Amino acid sequence: MKPLSLIQAHKQRYALALGLAVLLALVWWLNASRVESAKLPDFSVISDIPELKTSFFEFLEPLAKTANQDVLDDRDWLLELKSELDQDKQPGWIKQWSLNRIAARYGLDDEKLAPRELVEQLLLRVDTIPISLILVQAAAESGWGRSRFARQGNNLFGEWCYTKGCGLVPKNRSTGDTHEVKAFDRPYDSVTSYLHTLNTHPAYKSLRQKRKALRNADRAVTGFALAGTLIFYSERRQAYVNEIKIMLRQYNQLMDK
Repeated sequence: MKPLSLIQAHKQRYALALGLAVLLALVWWLNASRVESAKLPDFSVISDIPELKTSFFEFLEPLAKTANQDVLDDRDWLLELKSELDQDKQPGWIKQWSLNRIAARYGLDDEKLAPRELVEQLLLRVDTIPISLILVQAAAESGWGRSRFARQGNNLFGEWCYTKGCGLVPKNRSTGDTHEVKAFDRPYDSVTSYLHTLNTHPAYKSLRQKRKALRNADRAVTGFALAGTLIFYSERRQAYVNEIKIMLRQYNQLMDK
């Protein structure tokens, strides 16, 4: 056999690398699809409390990580664009279109903003939420996945909606109130909606500012560090924040075991 030419060898390496990249991408996509389509287990059959907590966290953690990764992908793209803008490189029409799409998703559909200003404002919103906070709030709001809203509507975070038929009517809803507890097709959709709410709703502006300040100071963005900004998440106000902090401490102890 004749030895491979240098060009042929490079072609083979390129084909092998490309095939490996495609395979890894397929594996990642299949895993993400499996996580996103996961159904809520029946946690009511678990009577042992430590087992219940561990099972709930083990179910929800992959969903939280996948949802956070989607946000992080957008953030990484924005940071790359910011680097280009800092070098006075203006975005082409494709990047401008992508930027406008992200802005619309995050409630900043303002064509009057220059790209640099739009990116700066988006970076305040397009960011991850600590896994510990996601898991603990889901546990608190859904009764460890056992509430009626979790079981019948895949709602793990107690989010409300205001269109008739958009969710489940609370049994103790006051006369004259019109809110419902939002229903989702999958638990994963509840997680992504929760992240979007914290990243866009005016009530959680202080959370976003706190997160940015921590990043600017090169400090860890932890669930405990952000918990104090959730004062408007519940009508219980500070009592709710205190409960979340206690649960975060318990979560950290559980994860250390």
